[in-house]
Amino acid sequence: MAATLATISALLKEVYQPQVREQLNTDVTTLKRIERSGKGVTNDVGGRYVTFPIHTRRNSGIGSRLEMEPLPVPGQQGHAAARVGLKYGYGGVQLTEQSIALSDTDAKAFAKVLDDEVNGLKTDVVKDMNRQIYGTGDGTIGVIKTTATTSTTWAVKDARLFQVGELVDLVTLPNTVALAAATVNSVDLTPGANTITVDKTSAVTAGQIVVRNGSGPATAGNREITGLNAIIGTGTLYNIDPTVEPVWKSTIWNNGGTNRALSEGLMTQMADQIRTLGGSTTVIFQSLGVRRSYANLLTQTRQTVNTQEFKGGFSGLAFTTDKGEIPMVADVDAPLNRQYYVNEDHLTMYVDEAWHWADRDGNMWKQVRDANGDYDAWYARLVEYHELGTDRRNTHAILDDITES
Repeated sequence: MAATLATISALLKEVYQPQVREQLNTDVTTLKRIERSGKGVTNDVGGRYVTFPIHTRRNSGIGSRLEMEPLPVPGQQGHAAARVGLKYGYGGVQLTEQSIALSDTDAKAFAKVLDDEVNGLKTDVVKDMNRQIYGTGDGTIGVIKTTATTSTTWAVKDARLFQVGELVDLVTLPNTVALAAATVNSVDLTPGANTITVDKTSAVTAGQIVVRNGSGPATAGNREITGLNAIIGTGTLYNIDPTVEPVWKSTIWNNGGTNRALSEGLMTQMADQIRTLGGSTTVIFQSLGVRRSYANLLTQTRQTVNTQEFKGGFSGLAFTTDKGEIPMVADVDAPLNRQYYVNEDHLTMYVDEAWHWADRDGNMWKQVRDANGDYDAWYARLVEYHELGTDRRNTHAILDDITES
């Protein structure tokens, strides 16, 4: 009988290219532009915090009088103390001794499994933080769009941020886990679809959120960082209530949930509103589709805007105001249909220590052990204590309900 590939497969030598070809989007934009600082981070009962004062009221003891009229009652400046509790971020990798030993040279594997997993995790935690920058802290990756019967396919408002293979929980707000530890098997980004398929069956209800397994909101508070969708708001933030300190709120302009065309007039009005409140804008973040809408707007009005080079190595279009040009930065992780008017001088990522391997016992790698015994396997964990903070909330704003191109 003639030899076939099946019968001689054991004799064939597989030839691999020397490196893995990246297929995932690892672009991180907004996170890179935000200053990171450990200044002011302190340990306190219950955890690590950053506390800073804010100026909220002017001296009211000012006025004009006629002769022999009582003088104005003396006033004073008003202040409040913002307290930012750090959140705790983790990433883990686990390898068997066999996988490490059998992949320690390029001739044995596509990439050394140890280096591939360690370096890949470093990239993954930063990419996930870029997602969290735009969140509220509740861990939302996607929001269920429509109520459906029991199914493994869930329609979400935006499926872009889901990754095949990740473990997710289905959460009914404020903090009830309706389904835990479902694996995402597929993601459909086809226009009009926006669905994910998971390995567990569950009835879903419009408004439920899908979060990373174990990262959703709890009765004790949110686990993820306080992102721009919470910072740019009108509710209590860092223990300061805007009903007590009215200056402590941002501007949010929407169109009642109905998308409308972007216009320079609307953008100028927003910039002026921020200026009226005493703030200014150093950057406008947006999705790729909103960026295209702005570019199309310039084309329709036959305007020419040169591509600008901005700090941090970024380049792009600029929005021109009478106070100067504002960079228009597009981020693949930015929510759809929105522009974020941000003053980066009043936004800080507070960190106790940058992403690092947990090695308090002197060892990065720990042997895997459980109630059944020890294993010939090792694990390591990345950790960072962090929180996004602002010391001037009214200098940030959101322009919502923008039609994407």
